[in-house]
Amino acid sequence: MHGRLAHSAVGHADAVEEALARSEAWFLRRQHPEAGYWVEELEADTTLTSEYLMLRRYTGVVDTDREARMISYLQRTQLEDGGWSIYTGGPMNVSASVKAYFALKLAGVPQDDPGMRRARQAILAEGGVVSANVFTKITLALFGQYDWRGIPSMPPEIMLAPRGWYFNVYAVSYWSRVVIVPLLIIFAFRRECRIDAQQGIDELFCVPPNQVNYRKMPPFQKDCEFMSWRNFFVWSDAALKVCEKYVPLFIRKKAVRKAEAWLVERMQGEGGLGAIYPAMANSVCALVALGYPVSHPLVQNALRAIEALEIDTPGSADGQRPETLHLQPCHSPIWDTALSMNALFERGLSVNHAAMNRAAAWLRSRQTRRVGDWSISAPTARPGGWGFQFDNEWYPDVDDTAAVVIALAKCSPLQPPDRDEAIWRGSQWVLAMQSSNGGWGAYDRDNDRLIFNKIPFADHQALLDPPTADLTGRCLEMLGVLGYDSSHPAVAPALEFLRREQEADGSWYGRWGVNYLYGTWCVLTGLQAIGEPMSAPWIQHAVAWVESRQNVDGGWGESCESYAGRARSGGDSTPSQTSWALMALLAAGVSDSLSVVRGVNFLLRCQQSNGTWVEPYHTGTGFPRVFYLRYHGYSKYFPMWALAMYRNVRMHGQTKADAVARSVRSRP
Repeated sequence: MHGRLAHSAVGHADAVEEALARSEAWFLRRQHPEAGYWVEELEADTTLTSEYLMLRRYTGVVDTDREARMISYLQRTQLEDGGWSIYTGGPMNVSASVKAYFALKLAGVPQDDPGMRRARQAILAEGGVVSANVFTKITLALFGQYDWRGIPSMPPEIMLAPRGWYFNVYAVSYWSRVVIVPLLIIFAFRRECRIDAQQGIDELFCVPPNQVNYRKMPPFQKDCEFMSWRNFFVWSDAALKVCEKYVPLFIRKKAVRKAEAWLVERMQGEGGLGAIYPAMANSVCALVALGYPVSHPLVQNALRAIEALEIDTPGSADGQRPETLHLQPCHSPIWDTALSMNALFERGLSVNHAAMNRAAAWLRSRQTRRVGDWSISAPTARPGGWGFQFDNEWYPDVDDTAAVVIALAKCSPLQPPDRDEAIWRGSQWVLAMQSSNGGWGAYDRDNDRLIFNKIPFADHQALLDPPTADLTGRCLEMLGVLGYDSSHPAVAPALEFLRREQEADGSWYGRWGVNYLYGTWCVLTGLQAIGEPMSAPWIQHAVAWVESRQNVDGGWGESCESYAGRARSGGDSTPSQTSWALMALLAAGVSDSLSVVRGVNFLLRCQQSNGTWVEPYHTGTGFPRVFYLRYHGYSKYFPMWALAMYRNVRMHGQTKADAVARSVRSRP
């Protein structure tokens, strides 16, 4: 068998090389000609477009042409059953559907439109507006379409909590913080945009809105002998609503002023608050609530940052498909550039190639110098991380920083890390962000008070940023590329963390990619990079799991449903997930198995003539079960990376990344 497989791999050598050449050519054409970065669309779901249409109505900045294109987008993405999903191929989601319905009605689509009728029936079948999530209800409340009494309390006095208190704005994740602080201002003023009665959505309530008991708490559930934390927080929220009425005015004003100062400070620059749409939109609403005119430079700057997220899709020449406009949540240039460089390096582009030099220079120029919010949890850390977006100085993240350090280190294989300022500062920042349990989170250290996910406001269960296996694997990979091995002091606690996090079937959960395929790839890559023996039983357990999940077409696929515990790791084969599986196997030393050859064949079959692959599915994760991402770059750089690794292992016995690590470790 071994000989036949080897012969098959050799027979594929020309096809693999041709595929790599096509892919390389696409990347060289796609690179920004001056700046040197790569960036592809970051697609989410319809909720952002619905919210954007509402935001422009809320602020009075209505553009009928934009609105018409957004209407076309929402109508084209409606499911047959009448609702809207949050990922390709997914079921109707009641929150996304309520937002889309209200946005369309706000924009003038009549209630008796056939699509609106189908949507209404689908929403009512799911329990109506009351079944939507908290953020949907907040958006509706801003237009007078949901009673504020039915929304969990978020008093602005939270801003006055000392940093040492158990709960304060720094006890939650970066993305929660930049969304919540402007919401505190919004909740304090509750400024509503008045709309005509015919634009309202009373018909989406299963009972008339004035008959909904917004004060009624769900029945208590017993957790052994004790009331569950969820029930405790529901009760506490009811008590907090009463207490809010008696907060002295001077304390309320002080809290609002502190929230405003926090907000304004972080809105400086070009990227908008947190450089993510939900925070940007909330910041605009908060400033308007505070009395800032829409013409104010801060508001205008935020609106420009949001407009930069628009994606226009041309209509078809025959007029059958109209032009549409939708919104992406943010830009991903640093992530796309770092991963593209890693893929191109493995492909064989010289570190002196002009494209690699331009990309490396651009990445170096984006390294953060500011002391951001991360300093609260890691006060001894020095600035040196990278963000995800073009401009996000306040919030660099561990994943991007590790990926950039890996890319830059591969381009400087003979330079000791401590003699390259950017690499050294970046790697030291990552190491300082290691959590007490040995793992790494994305934006903060030890952001793991999971009890906060039980508060009523956190019905999306993603208020925090705890350490995860995929990020921990990436950080180990960074250490390995820099020449370190298991003797590095950060490695032993990380290995213990990964052993604890491994699933019973051998896989690892993927927090930032869908799902176990992503997590397992990240972990195996990191373990191999720092020299863990790939023959170890726990690693071979993971290898067996990856091979067991291969589809009959030779590829791998995993649905977003795996986060809900259904159809675990099952799904149509995708280029990115197939690539993760292949890279996981190759990292573990599996290069001549039937699984690998079949996976390579899948990628070769599916490549388009322009060197890319088509991937309609969401394989990136924003918040599990709530918000998914379709990185348009994933179907470009990951397949090239996987094919290049396969080619290099088959031809040279090692990947180019392995060769770099060995050369670094042999430095005098």
